Amino acid sequence: MSRPLREELADYLALRRALGYRLARPEKLLGQFLDHLDQSGADVVTTEAALDWSRLPANADSNWHAYRLSVVRGFATYLHVLDPVHQVPAADLLPQRRHRASPYLYSDAEIAALLAATATLRTPLRRATFSTLIGLLAVTGMRVGEAIALNRDDLDLTAKRLLVRFGKFGKTRALVLHPTTVDALHGYQLLRDRRAPATGTPALLVSTAGTRLIYCNVHHTFKRLAHLAGLRPRSGSCRPRIHDLRHSFAVRSMLDAYAAGQDGQTQLTLLSTWLGHVHPASTYWYLSASPELMAAAGQRLETYLADQSAGRP
Repeated sequence: MSRPLREELADYLALRRALGYRLARPEKLLGQFLDHLDQSGADVVTTEAALDWSRLPANADSNWHAYRLSVVRGFATYLHVLDPVHQVPAADLLPQRRHRASPYLYSDAEIAALLAATATLRTPLRRATFSTLIGLLAVTGMRVGEAIALNRDDLDLTAKRLLVRFGKFGKTRALVLHPTTVDALHGYQLLRDRRAPATGTPALLVSTAGTRLIYCNVHHTFKRLAHLAGLRPRSGSCRPRIHDLRHSFAVRSMLDAYAAGQDGQTQLTLLSTWLGHVHPASTYWYLSASPELMAAAGQRLETYLADQSAGRP
C-alpha cells in the first residue's frame, strides 16, 4: 500500500533541506497542490492535475504558472522514483520566459517616504517591525529572506555585529553595523518585548502574532507601503520591489567609494563578499543598471587614461 502523499512530501522536503535548500515557498505551494488533489479525490500526481493547479490563478503572470509547475515537477520526479504511477510533467510544459526585472534604485527621499508610510500600519509593533526591516535592508543590503531568518542571538549589540546564517547555499557571513543601526535594532527589541505576544520564537523580527515574518506577507505589505509612499513603476519591467533595496545599497556603496577616491576593483570585491555573492558576476549585475554609477566609472577610466598618456603614475 502506498504512503499518503503528505508523508511523502515531508520526506521530500527533509531530503532537499539536508542538501542545503530552504524551500519555504515550495513547501507552501506543494501543500496547496496536495489540497487541490484532495478536493478532486486524487491520490496520484498526474500531468493533467499538475497543469490544472499550476495555471491558477488564471490572471497571473505566465512565469508564475511556470514556477508553480516547476515546484510540482521536482516533487513528482521524487515520487516517480518511488512509484512509477506518478507522472512527471514534461519540462517544455509552461516554459518560463527568462528575463530579469530592471532594478528600481531608490533615492534617499524614496526610502524616507517608505519609512514614513509604515506609520499607517495598524499596530505599534507592526509599524516598528516594518520600519526596522526596511531600514535594515537599506543600510545592509541583506536579502529579504536573510532578514526574516535572523534570530535574536544573531545580533551582538556589544560587538555591533550581525551574523547572517542563512545566506544562499547555506553560507554564513558577519556584517559590522553602524552605531545608529545598532541603536535602532536595540530600540526595536525593547518595543518587541513590551508589545509582542510571548510565543518563544527566536526570530529577531516578528509579526503581530509574535511569530516569524512570512515572505509573501512581507512582499504584500511592502507593495502597499510603496503605493502609499507615492512610488510608481518607471517602466513595465521596473517596479518598486523590496529586493531592490539591496540593489540600491550596492550602487550607493560603489558611488561612495568612487567619491572617496577608493580603488573600484578592491571595493567591488569587498562588496561582493558583504552581499554574500558566490560569483562576482552577480555583483556586476547589481551595478549595471545605474547610469550614475556607469558615468562615475567612465569618468575614472577617462582620468586614468589621461594620466597614462601624460606619463603620470
